[in-house]
Amino acid sequence: MRVLLILLTLFIQNTTLGFAYQLIPDDFESIDLKLKEHEMAVSFLGLTNGEATLIHGPNDENILVNTGGEGTEAELDEWLRFFGVKEITTLMLTNKQSLNDSQINHVISKYFIKEIVTTREIANQLSAHFQGTTLIPIKVWGIGTSKQILPDVMANVQFAGAEKDEGLDFTLRFHKYRLFFMTSYSQKAQQTLMGKSLGEINIFKVPTMEEDNSLSEKLIHAVNPQISILFSTEKKSPDINIIKDLQDSWSEVYFTKKQGTMTIKFTESNYEVFNIPVEGDEKK
Repeated sequence: MRVLLILLTLFIQNTTLGFAYQLIPDDFESIDLKLKEHEMAVSFLGLTNGEATLIHGPNDENILVNTGGEGTEAELDEWLRFFGVKEITTLMLTNKQSLNDSQINHVISKYFIKEIVTTREIANQLSAHFQGTTLIPIKVWGIGTSKQILPDVMANVQFAGAEKDEGLDFTLRFHKYRLFFMTSYSQKAQQTLMGKSLGEINIFKVPTMEEDNSLSEKLIHAVNPQISILFSTEKKSPDINIIKDLQDSWSEVYFTKKQGTMTIKFTESNYEVFNIPVEGDEKK
């Protein structure tokens, strides 16, 4: 089914915008998604640079996928506060571009991360970085790995690569819904993914690409997403041709840097999309 779109417009008087991103006032209450048993939510955070996605489970269970780009540590903290996040069970790192030592250390210490999930290549880099310090378990996921990460939520790794433009690509299954978190866009990765059963994806997190025309139109139509989410780096906006290909596949396309944080709440029989939009034009 298509989306019931609910715009949560934040009417904040005398809001101060600074440091190139929107600050959420301290007296603004955190959103309570009121997740019950057999419910989940995913928030694609509207950062000015890079990717960060929060997967919410019942009983305040949280998983963070990536930590945003360089210089977004304070932004990430503000969004996590906004959602009332005090602890994060698992940190998933899906690509080498997400390896910002300062931000990873900050998230680990502030949110009591219990484990890190990533590829073997990234795990080796992290192990070297954390050598001589208190170690957090680092779990390596490879092609075919299947794990329950939250109640009713199964993660399945579709691709894991170590070459240029490769990382960890996985799907989430929640009852009848499928979400595809795509990171890799090398020719090898796309050929491998084309051989997977990826059709009828409800939510598609598009890889953040450094070059235009990097994602094949054939793969986009094979995925056939209902909703597509695009992040961007500070210097590179999403490729207009990919946006057109997504729209041609009848996907609803959301660009976090322009439209803000997108939260999708799932029940067993329905899902809703909440948009927390960007205020003003300062976020560039």
